[in-house]
Amino acid sequence: MRRIARWAAFIALALLLLAVPLTGQRFLIYLAIQVLILSLFSTGFNLLFGYTGLLSFGHAGFYAAGAYATGILLMRTSLSLLPGVMAGALFAGALGLAIGFFCVRRTRIYFSMLTLAAGMMIYALAFDWKSVTGGDDGLIGIPRSPLWLPGLGFVQMNALGSYYYFALAAAGGGIWLIHRVVHSPFGLILQGIRENENRASFAGVAVRRYRLAAFVISCFISGLAGALVAPLENTVAPTAAHWTKSAQPVLATLLGGIHTFSGPMAGALAFYVIQEVIEQVTEYWLLWFGVVLLVLVLGFRGGLMGYLQEQAWRRRIR
Repeated sequence: MRRIARWAAFIALALLLLAVPLTGQRFLIYLAIQVLILSLFSTGFNLLFGYTGLLSFGHAGFYAAGAYATGILLMRTSLSLLPGVMAGALFAGALGLAIGFFCVRRTRIYFSMLTLAAGMMIYALAFDWKSVTGGDDGLIGIPRSPLWLPGLGFVQMNALGSYYYFALAAAGGGIWLIHRVVHSPFGLILQGIRENENRASFAGVAVRRYRLAAFVISCFISGLAGALVAPLENTVAPTAAHWTKSAQPVLATLLGGIHTFSGPMAGALAFYVIQEVIEQVTEYWLLWFGVVLLVLVLGFRGGLMGYLQEQAWRRRIR
């Protein structure tokens, strides 16, 4: 029965997501794309935080790397949308490999500070390298290139509804990849490292190699999220790499639950819904937004999804 209920919920969610562009409301479609991108960003981040036990404060740097790489390629070449986006994600993954080689040698607060320094280094590079990144103005006029589909040829992505379906497919593919990773033997080893790295090391696990692999996959997914933003906004600015941007996946993951796979996605939805509601009520939305997030994070043990799972488990026990 529980398996049938899960499939029914999945099908209902899929139909709901597919129906969003049918509303014809541009703001709702745009907001849904933002939720999808943050869900992808947070899920990739949580592979490192929730499953490996490494807290990164610089993931916005890899998010921005994917965005800039995609933006530059789409502006200066004739690549179609999918190769441009994938190239941005691969560039972020390669950058994660280079930076992660040094970062994973440390853990806890030292790892967090190293990633923060790396993220701010990317921010400074984006701000100062004007000939490539546009400096503080960023890249302006990034085209939303056509998407080539087998049997259909090139499909125009200028309409926001068309781009929504592309973003939905890309985000779904990235989240599916993370799902396969965390439910594989590789994912179990990552969780073992999170629980007791010394015991894992004594058992013969190459802890640094596994951490580096998780770091690269996480950076690849973060870069994919950033690559989706560039054609959506038609611009990329250095603020995409700032440490304040790195706070978004952290907050969304804590809000939804770090030890549940669906937690980051639920947290991303709650993050944007709370923000939009408070913005409609008061001009001091940032202050109240922080208060509401603080109450929710402290009030719901294990995040929103963790709290719901705990309540369901208690009902089964009774």
